[in-house]
Amino acid sequence: MTLAIDPALLRPDAVSEETRAFNAEFEATMKDLPKTHEVPVELTRQARDEGRGVFPPGGPLEGSDWHEMPSGRRVRISRPEGAPRAVYLHIHGGGWTLGRPSHYDRQNQARAKATGAVVVSVEYRLAPEHPFPSGPDDCLAAAEWALDEWPDLPFAIGGESAGAHLAAVTLLRLREAGRLDRFRGAVLNYGCFDLRMTASAANWGERQLVLSTPTMRFFASCFVPEAAKLGTPEVSPLLADLTDMPPALFQIGTADPLLDDSLLMAARWAGAGNGAELAVHPGGIHAFDMFDRLSIAKDFTSRETGFLNRVFG
Repeated sequence: MTLAIDPALLRPDAVSEETRAFNAEFEATMKDLPKTHEVPVELTRQARDEGRGVFPPGGPLEGSDWHEMPSGRRVRISRPEGAPRAVYLHIHGGGWTLGRPSHYDRQNQARAKATGAVVVSVEYRLAPEHPFPSGPDDCLAAAEWALDEWPDLPFAIGGESAGAHLAAVTLLRLREAGRLDRFRGAVLNYGCFDLRMTASAANWGERQLVLSTPTMRFFASCFVPEAAKLGTPEVSPLLADLTDMPPALFQIGTADPLLDDSLLMAARWAGAGNGAELAVHPGGIHAFDMFDRLSIAKDFTSRETGFLNRVFG
């Protein structure tokens, strides 16, 4: 697995007419909505629970079920048909402050069907009520529980946005605990890997395409109130020692403020001697894969499925 960045994919003329039209329509809709960082998180959570968020609702759906772990925390489990051949540990996004595993039932049921893996989605504690390290602690506990629950199966871990960040942090913690050997791959979709902000995030400005610079600063401050901690490897995995990590797939759209996070993290992943695959989607906004009618969203899902099937063997 080799890392390659094709400059042609990052040029404006690479964006399809379909994607351009979608982005224009989406941005016009966002202008009429309150900005995420200006709304109490409880109201945003309620809107998402009621299916009134900016993304198409993905659950809760029949076929995915809650399971309470001995720790008292829960995971949401989506199973394949027949006996699972692997385990996929999923960590949802939402700026460490929003989202629930049940919002991703549709995607996780599709993952289970396409890969034959049982998908275990972590219900981690959310900021600002539970700042760092609460969320990472819950993700590590869920990973260790799942390793014990399925002792004979290979694993992969993944997430989107803040979930990709937490997936990377969990891998680092698993390595320190000596429990990384059964992880065959990582799916790190449009993650935030440096909470100090990379150049693309810091320079993005007020333009609201799901994220903006003020929204990202708000999320980071909820998750890590002490600004001095943002530049530590425990919080920003871009700064960590990344040796002995499993192969990883990084996916990002070129209209995402977190573009540099994926470009830099993929390079660092490969630079540490790990397998790294980078998929750059022209014109993709943050979380564009949630709009699965788009051609770039279909390509996104196909690449992820292919990667997981390869690493599971």
